[in-house]
Order: sequence, then C-alpha cells, then structure tokens
Amino acid sequence: MTDTPNSGSDAMGAFERYLTLWVALAMIAGIGIGTVAPGLVSAIASAEIASINLVVAVLIWAMVYPMMVSVDFGAVKGVARQPKGLIVTLAVNWLIKPFTMAFLAVLFFDHVFAPFIAPEDAAQYIAGLILLGAAPCTAMVFVWSQLTRGDATYTLVQVSVNDLIMVVAFAPIVAFLLGVTDIVVPWETLALATVLYVVLPLLAGLATRRVLRSAERIEAYTARVKPWSVVGLILTVAILFGLQGETILQHPFLIALIAVPIVIQSYGIFALAYGAAYVMRVPHRIAAPCAMIGTSNFFELAVAVAISLFGLNSGAALATVVGVLVEVPVMLSLVAFANRTRARFPETSA
Repeated sequence: MTDTPNSGSDAMGAFERYLTLWVALAMIAGIGIGTVAPGLVSAIASAEIASINLVVAVLIWAMVYPMMVSVDFGAVKGVARQPKGLIVTLAVNWLIKPFTMAFLAVLFFDHVFAPFIAPEDAAQYIAGLILLGAAPCTAMVFVWSQLTRGDATYTLVQVSVNDLIMVVAFAPIVAFLLGVTDIVVPWETLALATVLYVVLPLLAGLATRRVLRSAERIEAYTARVKPWSVVGLILTVAILFGLQGETILQHPFLIALIAVPIVIQSYGIFALAYGAAYVMRVPHRIAAPCAMIGTSNFFELAVAVAISLFGLNSGAALATVVGVLVEVPVMLSLVAFANRTRARFPETSA
C-alpha cells in the first residue's frame, strides 16, 4: 500500500489547524443565512433528486476528488494481503452498530427522556435513529480519510465493499429492528449517491493520474487541490445548517435530546473500531478510515427512508436530520484524535 501524500496537509498551515473554528463559524453563518435569506435556502433545497441535494453533492464531489487522485489501481490487489482493516469495518458496521444505536435510542427515549417526550413522538425518534445506525457512510468518509492521511486505495475498497453489503443488508436489518416488513429501499438514492460520490470522482481521479503520469506530478497536483477539499467541507456545513436553520431555532431542546444518543454512539463506535484496529496492529493509514466509516452515516439514505416510511414532517425524519448536524463536529474531533495518536500504530502490518 502507498500512503496518501501529506504535503497538501502541511501546506494548508494555519487554515487546517483551525479547521474546527472555521466549521463552527460556518454553522453559525448557515443558520444566519437560513434566517435572513429563506428564499435562497429554498432554492438550494429544491435542487434535489432522489433525496440527494445536488448543490451539496457537487461540494462533496469536490471534497472527494483530491483523494481519488491518490487512488492507485495497481495497489488494489494489496488489500487482500491486509484484510484486518476490512474485517474491522464490516464487523462493526453490520454486526454491532445498528444494534447499539437501537439500544441507545430505546434507552434514552423510552426511559431517560420519557418525562420530556410523548410516547408516540419517542417512537418516531427511535425509528429515525435506527435508520441512521443501519446506514454507514459512503461519501464523507473519503474526506475524513484524507484528513487523517488515510490510504486512498484501501479506503475506496472499504467503501465499495460496504456499499455492496448495504444493498442486501440494509432493508432486512431495518425491518427487524423497526418491526416493519414493508421496507422499500430507495434504490434511486443508493444508485445516484454511488455515482456522484464514488464513480464520477474515481473516474476523474483516474483520468487525472493518466494525464499527470509521474508520481511526483501526481503528488504535487494533489497538494495543490487538497485545500479545496476543506473549502468544500466548510461550504457544505454552511449549506446543511442553512437548510435546517429554522428547525434548529424552533426546537433547540429537542435537537439537543436527539443528539445525545447519536454522540454517544459515534464516540463509542469509533472507540470500538479504532481500539480493535490497534489491538490487531493495523497500520494507522488503514485503521483511521476503517473507524471513520462506521462512525459516520449515509444520511441521504436514512433521510429518504424516514420520509418514505413516516412522512416529511415526522419525528423520524427530524432524527435523521439531527444526525447530519451532529456528524461534522463529532467527526472533526475524531479526526483530531486520530491524528494525535498516529504514532501509536505501526507503519506496516504485523
């Protein structure tokens, strides 16, 4: 495996070091824009196909593309020689995460928060959280992997295998946990997200590598375009918070309650996956992304299913939206932790 070049990260200097601050400012700006310019937010919200916002999709594409330039197809076969990271990812995503999310959702909304939430509303929030837990990340994990200098090729394989499993496992797991048998998977959302977030950036990255040819030119080019990935992240955060600004301002207490089990789940799943990778002596460039995949969520899929099952204004749909709002700050904190603990992991597989 070849490690992702880190020169782009070094070149970003103060901008990347204060990324959490820029994201916090983007959140505030997004809520402000949503309040003072609702027409603009409505226009952005209307640019949607199969529950995927096209404006956000373009920005995520911009975030993913720099990492795809680093994908070395010649190294894909090397994944089979380092299966531990993939094993951790799949075990956590499909044998643990959906069930721990369901447990936390029931614990908080049927018990801890019962004095504050009506039972019928609690059932809706539980359903939304279950949908989040059963939908591991497809797109943003490329960004988190890039920020932790993850192995671009290995991350691509992890995401691809995960998506293949999601096609057959998502509906049965959700049906089991929700007790609902008529789960209709929004295949348009799955297909469009895969094309927009994986296939197109990958093809663009492959074309770029063929044009540049030499490893030195590829590394230099990646260093130049990598900062735009972070710019895309900041703009995405501003748009997401702009789209949900009214909800945040109208229901701050409810948003906070829904966020509690999501935050606990996120840090718990990361600790489990990252800890397992550490015990198994998985190299950091593989360990960090494999923990990130399970921690973050495929929120477009979760939102789409919540709306189709329970309605646009349902508590389930709101819970999946809160997952979107919580994800970025939580994931940035985990990126920072992963980077600080890099030296504790081996450079190569044991």
